[in-house]
Amino acid sequence: MTDAAAPRRLRVLAAMSGGVDSAVAAARAAEAGHDVTGVHLALSENPTSFRTGARGCCTIEDSHDARRAADVIGIPFYVWDLAERFREDVVEDFIAEYEAGRTPNPCLRCNEKIKFAALLDKALALGFDAVCTGHYAQVVLREDGSRELHRATDMAKDQSYVLGVLDDRQLAHAMFPLGDTPTTKTEIREEAARRGLFVAKKPDSHDICFIADGDTQGFLAKRLGSAEGDIVDESGTKLGTHEGAYGFTIGQRKGLRIGTPAADGKPRYVLDISPVNNTVTVGPVESLDVTALTAIKPRWCGRPPADGPAVYTAQLRAHGGETEVTAEVVGEELRVSFTEPVRGVAPGQAVVLYDGTRVVGSATIATTRRAASVA
Repeated sequence: MTDAAAPRRLRVLAAMSGGVDSAVAAARAAEAGHDVTGVHLALSENPTSFRTGARGCCTIEDSHDARRAADVIGIPFYVWDLAERFREDVVEDFIAEYEAGRTPNPCLRCNEKIKFAALLDKALALGFDAVCTGHYAQVVLREDGSRELHRATDMAKDQSYVLGVLDDRQLAHAMFPLGDTPTTKTEIREEAARRGLFVAKKPDSHDICFIADGDTQGFLAKRLGSAEGDIVDESGTKLGTHEGAYGFTIGQRKGLRIGTPAADGKPRYVLDISPVNNTVTVGPVESLDVTALTAIKPRWCGRPPADGPAVYTAQLRAHGGETEVTAEVVGEELRVSFTEPVRGVAPGQAVVLYDGTRVVGSATIATTRRAASVA
């Protein structure tokens, strides 16, 4: 049973981004008989007037789109300014993580710190029972009254990975009306059109919302400045230079600008980023194979893992697949071993554990163990 199917009438605060998913989610919550109020989060301190195609969000145009959708649904609507909190908890964290040689996921941080912390806290203080969003995931209510986070019915749209940071308290007040119906995105758009929501044809936003032009390296360069360093191979031989190690991610192939070709003529990939000596190490794709990792700051979506090692599946990026792992909590760490080596695993990313469709929880990758020489 999902929260959306709960029989009692709830006071629901619907987070409306100005896109089609959040608009349909708010409409479904209202149609289910809940007392719904729409809110648009103003997260940019200097919002632009218009979006550029499908990049970014949080523009003045988006807030207007959200207001018009709320008017059509027939619910009250407000704009809440959380720009300062968003800058501190998401944007500054993003910059600091890259500066430290890690690869963060700002969407997880936003869900943890903004939508289901700052927004939820304010909603509860005002007497609301739940926060509703357009995420594709399911909150399942168990017979004992506890809640679990599960994948969406449609795996192609599942967004449970970026919700893996939610804890018991947050799940108790979360509502995802889109997650338990096997509808395609085309059908969601058709539903929006039937409801008279003109955002039905609005492009989905993608990339990082606060980097509207998609130029992450340029964004970081403006804030961190230029810091020339060496690009070396696994033996330490200098192959070239860079203008800032923060401009690279583990597994990156393009944009390395190495003049000297590899001895075997094969492409090279970023294997390691060291902020201490501002060095980027590159090598063959085989050297990206990771057999195990250690993650910190675990957050459990409901009951924590059982004592001792156990077999789960893990997802390592928002649009990645699952891989079988053995995981164990040791003190404050989560230790994960892969049944088969995986590639492109970077410190700073989140590892999210699953037991079937149930999200067990997530943790931030701190270190990896490679099959090859670079660790």
